[in-house]
Amino acid sequence: MTKFRPCIDLHSGKVKQIVGGTLRDDGPGPKENFVSEKSPAWFASKFRRDGLTGAHVIKLGPGNDEAAKEALTAWPGGLQIGGSINLENAQYWLGLGASQVIVTSWLFNDCNEFDENRVKELSSLIGADHLVIDLSSRRTESAWTVATNRWQTLTDLELTVETLDRLAPYCSEFLIHAADVEGLCRGIDQDLVEMLGSWGKRPVTYAGGAASMDDVRLVESLSEGRVDVTVGSALDLFGGSGVGYEELVEWNRR
Repeated sequence: MTKFRPCIDLHSGKVKQIVGGTLRDDGPGPKENFVSEKSPAWFASKFRRDGLTGAHVIKLGPGNDEAAKEALTAWPGGLQIGGSINLENAQYWLGLGASQVIVTSWLFNDCNEFDENRVKELSSLIGADHLVIDLSSRRTESAWTVATNRWQTLTDLELTVETLDRLAPYCSEFLIHAADVEGLCRGIDQDLVEMLGSWGKRPVTYAGGAASMDDVRLVESLSEGRVDVTVGSALDLFGGSGVGYEELVEWNRR
């Protein structure tokens, strides 16, 4: 059964919703759909009260460590943490109360080539149960290619069922943003959701483009209930108008 997984996206120390493709190191700042005056701890506490497990905190760039710590303190053991996670700091974030760490960019070398030894080493250090692999991707000629560095850089790793099979032994679940539709509220990447649902050997959370409860229902239908979903910019909790937060709380209570 598809569940709603909440998110706390952090940028410059604030809880925000950002159009994924605009988050770049060069040029103007990212396009912001929403900037909250409420603290990360406020959101974490709310998700905790409403029993929304499997939430993730993503640090989008530098300057977010203190904000992330606020969230983890509000719900120790209840939140995953991602953003600049590597072999050196993974245990630190787990020690601060993260249930799992989420890793992407560090799994690739300076030439943007996947380094399987890195995922093996990290999984061995912290245990597969504490590791979530983020395979957020962009559409390419070959279907989907994993993108790192806040979705700016294409790597040599294709997102396929074979890739999921290859990496599944090292992690507890996968997080996958459809970077091309992230933050646009124009609908999900249906082909990607269907592919992820056809696999179904580990928990998978999909994020990107969900604009209404119809999209949430579509994720469940296309994946046969095997893929969970994050709703960001369309959510009224984040200033959107397409999806009501309370609707999703009730959805999870079915």
